[in-house]
Amino acid sequence: MPEASSLFTRFEYRVADRLFHTRWLLPRSPRTQRLTLRLFKRCAEAGHPDALSVYGHMLFHRSSSPQDKARGARYVVEAAHAGDLKAQYQVAKIYEYGCAQYPRRDEYAVTWYARAAEAGHYLAAERLARAYRQGELGLALDTEQAAFWQNLADQRATLPTPATA
Repeated sequence: MPEASSLFTRFEYRVADRLFHTRWLLPRSPRTQRLTLRLFKRCAEAGHPDALSVYGHMLFHRSSSPQDKARGARYVVEAAHAGDLKAQYQVAKIYEYGCAQYPRRDEYAVTWYARAAEAGHYLAAERLARAYRQGELGLALDTEQAAFWQNLADQRATLPTPATA
């Protein structure tokens, strides 16, 4: 039965993703938005990595309640640990700025930015380059490291965007 539920979860995620990204398919009615959020929530609760990332991001950035923001941050962290590129970048930002559940930790932010940059996220590489140039995130000024990360960012920016970015 886990295989069937996993297949159904993947199907639900595809439907939610299509509803979320396709404006011409259905009008942006409150009913369609509620359905989309319910599908994302079900998939995230089932552990679907992409749903954890998307729904977690929505909760963290768009919710007004602290409980929903905390749940969103937790989902984003789970997605990052599962290898989701955008979630890795978001976790770095969460640790850079801090939130109720995840206090500011510069060393964690640097680690997550580096993971995301090495996996292909050019904004993460640009952030590390700027941090080394300006001595931010607890890093010492280092022009060689700044040049390394800037070069990586420039390479990543010219490549086609991966499907997960």
